[in-house]
Amino acid sequence: MPNLEQIAEQFNKREAALKRRIIICGGTGCIANGSMKVRDALVEELKKVGENVVVELSSGCAESQTELNTLTYVSKSGCQGFCQQGPLMRIEPAGILYCHVKEEDVPEIVEKTILKGEVIDRLVYEHPVTKEHCKFEKEVPFYARQQRVVLANYTIEPENIEEYIARGGYVGVRKAVTEMTPEQVCQSMIDSGLRGRGGGGFPTGLKWKFTLASPGPKKYVICNGDEGDPGAFMDRSVMEGNPHAVLEGMMIAGKAIGADEGVVYVRAEYPLAVKRMRHAIAQAEEFGLLGENLFGTDFSFKIRVMEGAGAFVCGEETALIASVEGKRGMPMPKPPFPAQKGLYGKPTVINNVETLGMVPFVLREGPEKFASVGTEKAKGTKTFALTGHVANTGLIEVPFGTTLREIVYNIGGGVTDNAGNVTKDDFKSVQIGGPSGGCLTPAMLDMPMDYDNLTAAGAMVGSGGLVVMNKQTCMVKVARFFMQFTQNESCGKCVPCREGTKQMLALLDDIIEGRGTAETLEQLEQIAKAVKLGSLCGLGKTAPNPVLSTLKYFREEYEAHVFKKICPTGECKALARPTINPEKCKGCTACARKCPVGAISGTVKQPHSIDPEKCIKCGACKAACKFGAVEGI
Repeated sequence: MPNLEQIAEQFNKREAALKRRIIICGGTGCIANGSMKVRDALVEELKKVGENVVVELSSGCAESQTELNTLTYVSKSGCQGFCQQGPLMRIEPAGILYCHVKEEDVPEIVEKTILKGEVIDRLVYEHPVTKEHCKFEKEVPFYARQQRVVLANYTIEPENIEEYIARGGYVGVRKAVTEMTPEQVCQSMIDSGLRGRGGGGFPTGLKWKFTLASPGPKKYVICNGDEGDPGAFMDRSVMEGNPHAVLEGMMIAGKAIGADEGVVYVRAEYPLAVKRMRHAIAQAEEFGLLGENLFGTDFSFKIRVMEGAGAFVCGEETALIASVEGKRGMPMPKPPFPAQKGLYGKPTVINNVETLGMVPFVLREGPEKFASVGTEKAKGTKTFALTGHVANTGLIEVPFGTTLREIVYNIGGGVTDNAGNVTKDDFKSVQIGGPSGGCLTPAMLDMPMDYDNLTAAGAMVGSGGLVVMNKQTCMVKVARFFMQFTQNESCGKCVPCREGTKQMLALLDDIIEGRGTAETLEQLEQIAKAVKLGSLCGLGKTAPNPVLSTLKYFREEYEAHVFKKICPTGECKALARPTINPEKCKGCTACARKCPVGAISGTVKQPHSIDPEKCIKCGACKAACKFGAVEGI
């Protein structure tokens, strides 16, 4: 039986004795931007100047305290969240955070920071509004204003089980297995108030309790890692950065419902998550934390990883089960629910990655501590993938009840224009919950975000995608984007979803291409409500949300497209209103000379203008203008 306290003590002693530790972000985004090349270059440069360098810190890496005191440990992490600023480098114990680090920066970092202790100003974070330089992570609002639970271990080496144990890992499952009954584990989850983080928000403890009550000697736990929302990467990042927390959550769920087997279902587009989950399983088995008779009890549990083919509908639990069984991923009517008849017809509990990643915290720290954060009906924290027109894109975690204003303006650093510059008053909307969610408006900036408030606003928490949009965004095109996604991803099993999403997409095409009428708007709204009411699974029931919420809050934009035949933002080419910016126009006449229909008028050295009635929007004037004065085409 593994001695968790001894493993933790040994690792913490080794880490505390190090000369320094340098952590390079090893999430997918930073790796794509060359972070592992930065790490390799750093190791070589440190060796050149005589530093004693290691890239692993395990129980056998150094025998003596003296040797540890000379070591520089260069490790990688999972996603550190601050994706806009990657690749990221942390230098401990100084606490220095460097952003946008490139291979060519490494010699200067070694020379100035490692050898002389100087901070390189051009590599630290610069606040987009105040222009203040933040040398240390604790000074960066993006990090300082978050409260992390499932992302708390964002700097650990994800492939080192000893470091996870040193941060309190596997203590929760040991408690569940050796000290608690299944009923007590379920009750702890109920007391914590933890609800599913995958979209539905169903109470986790109740789901486990229902599965426990289902008769049968064989039961399963499934981790749903089939994250498919556009702009969402929360589950992927948790699996890449803290895979052992997910495994531990699955084991606790297994104890709670009486299961001895688990499946991690990950989409094949997440190769790094697949790799690190499988590596974590192998490590846990090696340390005796997965397998037979765990912690000297009769509880046994094994886990395997299955790669999904990337169908969005497989995020729905019955479709996911069908996929695991080797069938086509299509949803089934409920009841029976998976808690009664799931994988291979056996009682099954399905939770998403984030939910399972929070479970160990509940047992380790107690349900009361988890429940002390959040709102009355939405306990704990929630991760969000913050993207779009915002200065600081990335992965964040905040308590339920946090306002949109706090996320967009304080953590996110403010709204940006299309050129990437932070603007004072350019916020238009936030799409929350992906294709299943809806749009929030400036009037909702101070609304505490939780399940009930978002549902009342016509949106939903969903998996946690947050796409910020500025005033240059056409909301009709946004609705069309999400409708095209859901229409492509519909499995086609039920008529309302299969045909309804196709009809809604065609109606949206009519609107943005100038063919829309009053009847088009009426039909769009009617069909959206019918699809929402009549679809079989969650994909179809929520597919109309982006259309319905934009119709509700941005109807004037739809009406401008339909009745005035213009796109207010100029994003819809067929309805764009071509203009010449008088501040940029030099009166060179180049545009007028190129216009094939004589739609441009003006005198030499004076601003010109375009007659929208004559203009055929061919783009010849824009191509001819050297000053960027032609807009709206």
